[in-house]
Amino acid sequence: MDEILKVNGLSKTFTLSRKQQKIEQGEAGVASGKRIKVAVDNLTFDAYRGEIFGLLGPNGAGKTTTLRMLSTLIKPDSGDAVLDGCSIVGDPEGVRSKIGFLTSELKLEDFFTPNYLFDFFSQLHHVDPVTTAQRKARMFERFGIDKFAEVKVANLSTGMKQKLSLVISLVHEPEVIIFDEPTNGLDVLTARTVTDYLQELKGEGKTIILSTHIFSLVERLCDRVGIIIDGRMTNCGTLDEVCNGMTLEDRFFEIYKEQKGGDE
Repeated sequence: MDEILKVNGLSKTFTLSRKQQKIEQGEAGVASGKRIKVAVDNLTFDAYRGEIFGLLGPNGAGKTTTLRMLSTLIKPDSGDAVLDGCSIVGDPEGVRSKIGFLTSELKLEDFFTPNYLFDFFSQLHHVDPVTTAQRKARMFERFGIDKFAEVKVANLSTGMKQKLSLVISLVHEPEVIIFDEPTNGLDVLTARTVTDYLQELKGEGKTIILSTHIFSLVERLCDRVGIIIDGRMTNCGTLDEVCNGMTLEDRFFEIYKEQKGGDE
């Protein structure tokens, strides 16, 4: 198999404010009054060209922090990842040219229109005007954005905003697409539109890295899955390899209890 992403020993810690310490008290991995939170702990895994790889874990497991490091939004404390020949530490600009990153935290300015935003992000990625126009026409029609092309973001529905976020993340047709909780907060129709499109991208040979806590999403989409708990990769492989004859949900909770010493 053609390896496109190699993650080796990624680690990231954060210093907690007093307010955050109170929130974290009693939660897994953070003792009462502790100022340092280990978000990602020596994480190592590979992803292959043309596959959908899922990071599965509970809230606070380190999934988002991992994807933000892979997307070069934050720097790791230690370790590295090489994406299609580019190091996230040594060549972050090279990484950014090869990825699309979509998160529910992406906020679109209310007074811009889909037309303006698509053109703006295309220019950022140095896509020529002719190609931009062709891609915009195709993508806007695919997601039903064409009817709202001149409507300000403030007046778009939540689902349409998410579709627009997806489209502008892919203006440069990246080889690797990174999605943080791709269906989080979406209605069932929009969620289905997004997951169907992920499968289309896979069919085009794109590599997709996604994080989720939804078992059915992993079972439907992912070729391989890594289970992450308290910032550590506990199991990684195909669904058959990870599940070991169990359902994914049952296997996950078995692993979770093992990691927690049977206390949960």
